[in-house]
Formats: sequence, C-alpha cells, structure tokens
Amino acid sequence: MAAPTIKYLVFDVESVADGELVSKLRYPGESLSAVDAVRRYRDELMEQYGKDFIPYPFQLPISVAVGKLDAAFALQDVVLLDEPEFRPHVITENFWRGWEAYKHPTLVTFNGRTFDIPLLELAAFRYGLSLPNWFSINKRSFDQPRNRYNIEAHVDLQEILTNFGATRFTGGLNLAANILGKPGKMDVQGDMVQDMYDAGRLAEINDYCRCDVLDTYFVFLRTRVLLGQLDRGREHKLIAETKHWIEEQAETKSAYQLYLDRWGDWSNPWETAEEDRATGG
Repeated sequence: MAAPTIKYLVFDVESVADGELVSKLRYPGESLSAVDAVRRYRDELMEQYGKDFIPYPFQLPISVAVGKLDAAFALQDVVLLDEPEFRPHVITENFWRGWEAYKHPTLVTFNGRTFDIPLLELAAFRYGLSLPNWFSINKRSFDQPRNRYNIEAHVDLQEILTNFGATRFTGGLNLAANILGKPGKMDVQGDMVQDMYDAGRLAEINDYCRCDVLDTYFVFLRTRVLLGQLDRGREHKLIAETKHWIEEQAETKSAYQLYLDRWGDWSNPWETAEEDRATGG
C-alpha cells in the first residue's frame, strides 16, 4: 500500500540561548562565560519585564517535534528531528528539507508566526541554508508562503482564534487544549526549558515538545470544524484513532503515558441535551 501523502506538518520548537552570542553582544569586553551571560541577561529581563525568556534572535533550536497529517487530517506519525543527536544545524536543515521533500505541506503551529517560524528562518540564515521556495520572492506578495494571511502555507492557530491579532488569546495553547479536555501544559512550561537544558534534561524537553504537538493537533482539528472542513462526527473519529495511536506509542515513550493519564474528553453539550431529553431530565 502506498504511503499517504503528507498534507500538513504540525510542529513545535523548543530552544535555548546561544550563550556565547549573548556574551559577545550584550556584555562585550567583560569576558563572561556563556552560562554567566545567559544568567545575567535573564535576570535583567526579569527585572525589567517580569519574564526572563531571552528573545528568539539569541536562541538556537534544540528540539523540534513534527506531527505528519494526511489530507484527511489523520495523524500518521510524530517525529523528533535529528534524534538522538539533536544538533541545532541538523535540526534546522531536516525541518526545511523535510518541508521540501513532502512538496510544501501546510505548516501548523500555535503562535508560530511570532516564534517558531522566525526562529527556524533565522537558524537557516545562521547555518547558510537556502530556502527559495519558502521565500518565493518572485510570486505575488499574497501568494508567498511567508505572507501573514496565506493559510495554505502556514496555519497559525492563534491567528485563527484572534482574527489575525484583532484580539488577544490570553492563555495560549494551554487554554485552547483545556477547552477541549486535553492535558495542555503538564509538568513543564516553556520558560523552564533553558534551566532543564542546562541541567542535561533534554529527554524531558523532547517529551514536552511531543505533547505540545499533540495538543496543537487536537486544537487544529477543532478549528477545521469551526471552518467547516470537518464535522464533529469525523473529528470524534480522528480523536479516537489518535488516542489509540498514543496508547500504542506509550508502551515505549513515557511522555505519551503521562499524556494519557491526564487525558480528558470534550464535554459535548449536544449529547448532554439529548440524554436529558431521553431521561426526562
């Protein structure tokens, strides 16, 4: 049987600061170590903004999980790029070459327009990679994949839920996933990744990245219902199939078992109403 055509790539990126770059540009002449420079910059950001996440131009991708979907929105696989080496330059090349190899499938993210995509574009710049089909500079501006409103190239779910920034979606992916009964953020938050990486806890970062892709996938499915591309019955079937896939994967990947332990089903008010009518409630 021929392999299904991959139509969508649902992905998530985790990154850490390039300490040497931070030391060189933020604290020239002070001979700070990479670790000390990152710590100092984070302290300054926390004092000034109440958050210590270093801006993405100083970041390197160290974990990228990608969920592959067919044209019917069914999940085929979730992979971690450059596993088990997780080299930033190879991760970056694998991502963009994978997009080319699958003939430019639609990228799906949550808030990827302001973080994941720019980070991977800048990483390509850093590592000397060519992305002519992504930039497509000879196409009309609204046909270029990087155009904000080109949802054939990139579906940023936060953009869908906020009408392209007209409103704010306070709570992010965690909120959207929990609305649907899914785990959302569990034991790891994005602002913990730098400390986890410094402590050598890359496996936990990768697990976090995998689970974020699952949350993003389920949110994506519901937006397809919202846009009229799926009905609720088909969405329910896809969720059940995916849960079965996660159960199979959980035998060898503990992160998926944790995801299942915290799994919840969407509370369907239409079924509740029908049950009430049937019982006279």
